[in-house]
Amino acid sequence: MSLNAYEDASSTQLPLSEVKTVAAAPSWKIKLLYDGECPLCLREVNFLAKRDAGRRLVAFVDIAKDDYDPKANGGVDFAAAMGRIHAVLADGTVIKNVEVFRRVYEILEMGWIYAATKWPVIGPIVDRLYDFWADRRLALTGRPHLAAIAAERQQRLECQTQGRCQLAHDDV
Repeated sequence: MSLNAYEDASSTQLPLSEVKTVAAAPSWKIKLLYDGECPLCLREVNFLAKRDAGRRLVAFVDIAKDDYDPKANGGVDFAAAMGRIHAVLADGTVIKNVEVFRRVYEILEMGWIYAATKWPVIGPIVDRLYDFWADRRLALTGRPHLAAIAAERQQRLECQTQGRCQLAHDDV
């Protein structure tokens, strides 16, 4: 018999069928998917990160990074995330467009800034303005079309996974 009763109790192992995995709730309330290569997007993210002030209420995920994983981000693929702003709530719900801004600002206690976008007359106007902006964001920030960005990213990812790259005929 052991001198330490605690040691006896803690060394007991449960059968695997009785062990249950408990998923820990995320520490963030919203995960904001943003384009880290968009200068205007970065300006907004930097502003929001300062407002978050280390509280980690908002998790910022740069979709432009090669390690962006749609599975870890509500299933939002690269092209969808580049086309419109998306966020994932702590319960896994995916939201997009102006609703993302409303939620982030509310979480950061600045909801008054987007409060008027909930009004029946103002909301649809703001939604249309956002659609206009999102459709032209890449061109307005001096970047190529989404198809070109996606193709370049795909080629880069394939190069990394294959461990070798081939030069395009134009590069020779």
